Amino acid sequence: MVPPARHLLRAKDLADARYCEPLTVADLARAASLSPAHFSREFRRAFGEPPHQYLLTRRLERAAVLLRNTDRSVTEICFAVGLTSVGSFTTRFRCVFGMSPGAYRAAFPPACRHIRIPDCVARAYGRPHNRTFGEAEVTARA
Repeated sequence: MVPPARHLLRAKDLADARYCEPLTVADLARAASLSPAHFSREFRRAFGEPPHQYLLTRRLERAAVLLRNTDRSVTEICFAVGLTSVGSFTTRFRCVFGMSPGAYRAAFPPACRHIRIPDCVARAYGRPHNRTFGEAEVTARA
């Protein structure tokens, strides 16, 4: 297989970096300095999926991370990753991950549910230990 051309990698990098913006195939093609039709054919040949599908996959992967690690609503996450329809987001998410966004979040409960120590102790040990405002100097002189 011939390695993908550098111009296609520029477009792929653009999709990875700016997935949350309203990118179109024309925007990606412009980054690759190709016509949209030719870009779509070349992108599919090089990476195995059309550019729109690649961008959608990146958005859904980022949504999955946000569902696992934040308590933001599904609607907020949908718009944060650059999608504009919650219904379409839920449908595509179910196709890719096999469950709804709410069920996906429930399958990955927050780590605080697994901690067997009091919250105050967990917070105390989670604080940084470096002293940056001269507290160490004050205690050393006293």
